[in-house]
Amino acid sequence: MIFIVVKFKVKPEFADQWPELVREFTEATRAEPGNLWFDWSRSVDDANEYVLVEAFQDDAAGTHVNSEHFKKAMAEQPQYLQETPRIISRQIDGDDWDQMGEMTVA
Repeated sequence: MIFIVVKFKVKPEFADQWPELVREFTEATRAEPGNLWFDWSRSVDDANEYVLVEAFQDDAAGTHVNSEHFKKAMAEQPQYLQETPRIISRQIDGDDWDQMGEMTVA
């Protein structure tokens, strides 16, 4: 799978609205064939930073970045950001989350 983490530094005046501002993009991406997950979280250290954790089947990431909703998001989202998002994108083995072996919850 292609595993991607992106950090978005949102302008303070848009930080609380960010989930709504990216809702259409999020929903469209989650509906794509080959999308495994597309999950947003807000940093506990910086209320202006959102972290996107996403994964695609190996052959689906290209379709994602060529989609109309991706192109639209790339054109619209920069106006809400303080800086260029930071990304880690890697191909890894697997197709879902594994359980953490060091901790078991009964």
